[in-house]
Amino acid sequence: MTKILEKYDKVFTGVLSGFLLPCIIIVILFLFAKGDLTVKGWFERVAGAGVESHIMSLCVFPNIVIFLIFNQLDMLRAAKGVLGVTIFWAIIVFAVYFLL
Repeated sequence: MTKILEKYDKVFTGVLSGFLLPCIIIVILFLFAKGDLTVKGWFERVAGAGVESHIMSLCVFPNIVIFLIFNQLDMLRAAKGVLGVTIFWAIIVFAVYFLL
């Protein structure tokens, strides 16, 4: 493993990327949303349609790509961080789906 990869092979790197990528995806979804909505209006529309858990799942799904990249680069500590955050997100998605 190169020195650069060793430098970033930390659980914190995985946790940070596992939290940031879903946030980036939700911003992209908002930007491509149909209509001229504010952020509040978009969240109200999502809640009104009852697709909160679907949107959350769509945002978390790209974490698989990050996990596979870290795994391929043999950055197992970072992959562990992404996996932990993804499990955390999955618990939240299940809670939203079954409790709301």
